[in-house]
Amino acid sequence: MQNMKLHDLHKDVCFGRSNGKIIWQPRIGCWVADKVFNGGQLPAPYTGMDNTALYKSLGCSARLYEFNRCYKTVLPASVNKYETPMDGLNYEDVIETPVGTITQIITGNDSNNGKMPSKWLIENEDDMKVMTWLHEHTEWTFDRAMYDQKLEETHEIGAPTMYMPRVSVQDFYVNTMGIESGIFALYDYPSASQKYFTALHESHMRMIDVINVSPIDIINFGDNVHCGTLTTDIFKQYVLPYYQERTDKLRAGGKFTHAHWDGDTYSLLPYAKETGLDGIEAITPKPQGDVTIEYIKEHLGDEMFLLDGIPAILFDDIFPVEQLIETTEKIIELFAPKLVLGISDEISSTGDIERVRLVGDIVDKYNASVG
Repeated sequence: MQNMKLHDLHKDVCFGRSNGKIIWQPRIGCWVADKVFNGGQLPAPYTGMDNTALYKSLGCSARLYEFNRCYKTVLPASVNKYETPMDGLNYEDVIETPVGTITQIITGNDSNNGKMPSKWLIENEDDMKVMTWLHEHTEWTFDRAMYDQKLEETHEIGAPTMYMPRVSVQDFYVNTMGIESGIFALYDYPSASQKYFTALHESHMRMIDVINVSPIDIINFGDNVHCGTLTTDIFKQYVLPYYQERTDKLRAGGKFTHAHWDGDTYSLLPYAKETGLDGIEAITPKPQGDVTIEYIKEHLGDEMFLLDGIPAILFDDIFPVEQLIETTEKIIELFAPKLVLGISDEISSTGDIERVRLVGDIVDKYNASVG
């Protein structure tokens, strides 16, 4: 893959034009970020490399979600958003609207770049009504200059990719309320919750109008689905219908769609084909996740793509390299050519980066056998 046009190969695989070839596209961002946090350096022989040089050296492609920056919200002039520093690692986000003001407090830490809300935007029904109004009045635009800049920076290692905001309940869990409060909201004020989901979805459909006339063709639903917090009943009521409307509209625009399901997925995979998605990203097999590779194949069938598939823990040296090789070969055997091979979800900061190169060699041999 070091000598291939990875921008073209990535799109050709997703749209069925690769003549059987697959692409090796591991996410290594966590490994990189933890190495450079607080001014550190990548270890030799990668010291001083930028992302493009690093991916090319490892002989793999990148999933280029930095193209998300090309899609921007347009809010009414009456909305005022600002950030206020607080003590230590905390800062407050404030959103002032004509129907009320809501705030959240974001807390960082001193060991990595991660940040999490310590106070959520939505804490009660009144806050939800403010956020509902905000989504009702949100429009979207595409930044072509940003797209051209990112394409120039990344075209050698993959095709432009973006992920849409989280859908309905996943927005509650991850963005605005947290899991416990989000679940209670469904039962304590179901009418307000449904109005919120409708406003959020209609905003996302307006975003799709912009996506469909943009040059980015590989579209992800960045939902972080986990069946430990998303029961089948909640999924069928609050996620599946929105997925189906999204995918119908995106398919009409000629887009390739997939969703990020990176937790336990056993109870939800039987619904995968009903979503209308072209594929599922980040499903994690045993020994890390709760499903076997064969179970994934059973429910994706020959119709859907698998994106990723190799458990991240197999890149740590506590697991024998033979297990990584065997798993990789089994995934290729079962899913190719509908396969964007990657790590479910990312190699850890303690992973052996040379195992990334090893998987790349396996993919190169496979591609040569079908080429």
